[in-house]
Amino acid sequence: MKYEAISVSELNQYIKEKIANDEMLNNVLIKGEISNFKNHYTGHLYFTLKDDHSLIKCIMFKTYTSNLKFKPRDGMKVMVFGTVSVFERDGVYQIYCKAMQEDGMGSLYTAYEELEKEGLFDIQYKKKIPYMPKVVGVLTSQTGSVIRDIINVSTRRNPNVYIRLLPVPVQGEGAGIKIAEAIQTMNEQNLADVIILARGGGSLEDLWPFNEEVVARAIFASKLPVISAVGHETDFTIADFVADLRAPTPSAAAELAVADVVELEHKLTNYQNRFKISLKKKVEFMRLKYEKCISTRAFKEPLQKINEHYVQIDMLLKTIEHGISTQLNEGKNRAAQAIAKLDALSPLKTLTRGYCIAQMDNKAIKSAEAVKAGDEIQLKFVDGNRNAKIV
Repeated sequence: MKYEAISVSELNQYIKEKIANDEMLNNVLIKGEISNFKNHYTGHLYFTLKDDHSLIKCIMFKTYTSNLKFKPRDGMKVMVFGTVSVFERDGVYQIYCKAMQEDGMGSLYTAYEELEKEGLFDIQYKKKIPYMPKVVGVLTSQTGSVIRDIINVSTRRNPNVYIRLLPVPVQGEGAGIKIAEAIQTMNEQNLADVIILARGGGSLEDLWPFNEEVVARAIFASKLPVISAVGHETDFTIADFVADLRAPTPSAAAELAVADVVELEHKLTNYQNRFKISLKKKVEFMRLKYEKCISTRAFKEPLQKINEHYVQIDMLLKTIEHGISTQLNEGKNRAAQAIAKLDALSPLKTLTRGYCIAQMDNKAIKSAEAVKAGDEIQLKFVDGNRNAKIV
């Protein structure tokens, strides 16, 4: 059998057509990590998408880049949608991207919803940040600008504050567990008055440990208040929502955690001045009130009121005495009249005119028929009694 040779272009064209006829390769969704990223001056994006074992070249024309909601960069994990095709000149196949989004956003939103339903973001659980902490615990990388910025800002605001660093990995596999363990250690050993959880900016992948559930639950369970300062001002993680307070940057976290003693001194001086002014006004007011009081008649003639009451008492006594005397006289007159009436009606009065009272068994005899011959009766005279017998 005799083979006829074909050109390289023909081979590449044949392969391109084979791939183009594969419906699966015409609409492919693939995820990986960006590397060798180049933003061409024409507006086209050139990069390589790779995983642990392989890589593939990608291109996204300017027509589609306007729909991107983020800025791609090396190390970012993304999902791309596009078509696999062959670049005939170089004989390589690559992905012509039509759309691209950051990988992990879907799972992040799902985790956010679940934690929100459990109430980990509720404001009622937020702890108050102490106004003058003596010890500020910092969970971040031991090297880098983050810890230096926190130390510089904190010591500038309050030279007496103590910064206690507990180094933790802030990115990579296993970082979330280490961060959660560090938060627990801070609480168990009571190593600080407030905790700052911080790291610098980075991609979604770099910040991912702060989106992990283990970190969120460690922050929520912390008895020490936690300030989250992860990434830049525009970066948000689940840790920010669970924390008691979010700071846009690590430096801002230090400002929120540590009070400015100079500003505090100014406030105290201002309060002291205001207190002096208020006290001076109060003393002046009390002095005027005192002068007004001592100028009253009660202070000038304190016995006047007492004497007036004495006069009133004397008048009341006279009124009472007069009333009693009048009532006594009236009572005497009424008694005299009653005695005169009684005296006029008294049977003894009749006896003085020569009459006597006949009684039998100590009862007055009112009728002759009440006695019979032989009854003994008593006769009562004005000057004595005598016995008599009816004959």
